[in-house]
Amino acid sequence: MEPMPGRVRADPMVIVGGGVAGGNAAAALREEGFGGRIVLVSKEPGVPFGRPPLSKTYLRSEEELQGWYVRPAAWYPENSVEVLTGSRVQGVDAAAHTVALDSGQEVRYQKLLLATGGKNRRLEVPGADLAGIHSLRTVAECDAIKAEVEANRHAVVVGMGFIGCEVAASLAQLGVRVTALVSGDAPLDKVLGADVGGVVAGFHRANGVELLTRERAAAFAGTDRVTAVVTATGTRIACDFAVVGVGIAVDVPPVVGDSVALSNGILADEFCRTSAADVYAAGDVANQLHPLFGRVRVEHFNNAEKQGAAAGRSMLGSDAPYDYVHTFWSDQYEHKIEYVGHAVTWDEFVVRGSIADGRLIGFYLQDGIVRAAVGVDRGGDPEADSGGEMAAAARLVAQRARSTRGVLADERTDLWSLTRDK
Repeated sequence: MEPMPGRVRADPMVIVGGGVAGGNAAAALREEGFGGRIVLVSKEPGVPFGRPPLSKTYLRSEEELQGWYVRPAAWYPENSVEVLTGSRVQGVDAAAHTVALDSGQEVRYQKLLLATGGKNRRLEVPGADLAGIHSLRTVAECDAIKAEVEANRHAVVVGMGFIGCEVAASLAQLGVRVTALVSGDAPLDKVLGADVGGVVAGFHRANGVELLTRERAAAFAGTDRVTAVVTATGTRIACDFAVVGVGIAVDVPPVVGDSVALSNGILADEFCRTSAADVYAAGDVANQLHPLFGRVRVEHFNNAEKQGAAAGRSMLGSDAPYDYVHTFWSDQYEHKIEYVGHAVTWDEFVVRGSIADGRLIGFYLQDGIVRAAVGVDRGGDPEADSGGEMAAAARLVAQRARSTRGVLADERTDLWSLTRDK
């Protein structure tokens, strides 16, 4: 739908951000009975969708994206949700309750949700603007990587967080030779720890990926197009293309009038409210005061989906705090990693299963309290109501359960027996 000319006089609910958080907020507003106008401002084309396939099944041309739409494309006009695609917010006047768009349009709002997500961090190194160097966040960026794929071409993947790991796995599965630069000792070791990071490294090496640990890209070489990556230690790696995945920076529009407090994103309370009246935040950009974990900013699909809906309900006056026990997953080759909770630091890591076999549940404890758990090729769905070990782990995290290494590691102990009935 094209932006309407001039000033919009009615005061709608305005959602800035056309990703999963924004789309689910719009859906929640309608599902909770809001009958007024909803305006969703998106800088991207198309309707809100989930991005997980971009590094996995869509990248490998195994799946289209329609199944990941928050709602089918027809749902928006059918439910009178105005989607302004290709529109960027130039500024928000929180005192005047207006949003200025790059089209010159000004939209008044009664409530505003900032679900603007993030933008890929770029490497500020020589040669970073050469053709053949890619990042991944949008469909267009994924399509550009797909166009590079050909068996026996050589790709360098810079950064082995979740996106880097999944892209490296997908490229390897497509027959591309992959060399990956890992800033630490193993992929994902900062998030999952050295033990699980070592397991993930084994998955990649078993599929032919060359991992260069404790390495960073210092420069890209080439005339018009990248032909090599030069590392900080001076290693030169010839390549046909490169994919850079070194995280995102939050994308916060300029705000005047009532201030919106910022610190590692937009500060929001347990109801997704910001410091400015009638302004809410959700998704990757929101640094939320979580009832269980304290201040957290989470960059995963599951959070965007659920927090967007929670923000929509809060905009309608819900007094239910957003207390989701965070979960996320990653598919790499035939392996599945599931995670529940939130642990930036921990003083004990307890393994149930086998690091050597690569099938385990690991528990992250702080002062004896289960703060998070990871399942590698084991454990089931952490959001299932019952029956799986990861679902039991989610209950332990939610209840701030205390346990010991011996109990958690003992395969004979039913994890559900350690939880309290609600």
